[in-house]
Amino acid sequence: MKVLGIMGSPRRKSNTEILLDKALEGAREAGAEVEKVLVSKLKISPCLEIYACLKDGNCAIKDDMQLLYQKLLEADHIVFASPMFFYGITSQAKAIIDRCQALWVRRHVLGMGKEDKRVRRGVFISVGATQGKKLFDGAVLTMKYFFDAIGVEYSGDLLVRGIDKKGQIEEHPAAVQDAFLLGQKLVRGK
Repeated sequence: MKVLGIMGSPRRKSNTEILLDKALEGAREAGAEVEKVLVSKLKISPCLEIYACLKDGNCAIKDDMQLLYQKLLEADHIVFASPMFFYGITSQAKAIIDRCQALWVRRHVLGMGKEDKRVRRGVFISVGATQGKKLFDGAVLTMKYFFDAIGVEYSGDLLVRGIDKKGQIEEHPAAVQDAFLLGQKLVRGK
């Protein structure tokens, strides 16, 4: 079983990355093979909306997203992590989601991948500095549609408010433990 972790924060050793690493540790302990992708290290152009993917389900833009498509398709489960930037996910993380239009076309227009009967699940981890009541609403909706587009069931999240300073999440051991348990639950399906 493969679990793909996508780290959408441009800041290394960020609060988001700490939680993602803990979730992947939980998944590994539950028996999964895990891999983490650092979005900030990839060269990914934004979607150009040229609809070349309608021909065969492949994106015409040749960049690092080509490698990520394969990882997204091979993963049994996905942990997507991004901090909140102005009540949304980072631009780096959003570029990935937008470029998954090609995977949506494969599934929903061209009917490709229907033979894949795996129950694939995904979870979302996010940290935000403010206490805003609707801080995560838009991002959660984006993640739900992203997972649906690529054939993954949205099966939970860990959303933490009031965290901004680098490493501050370490002062909240319950949140760190929740991330570990989220990774285990993702693999075990419980």
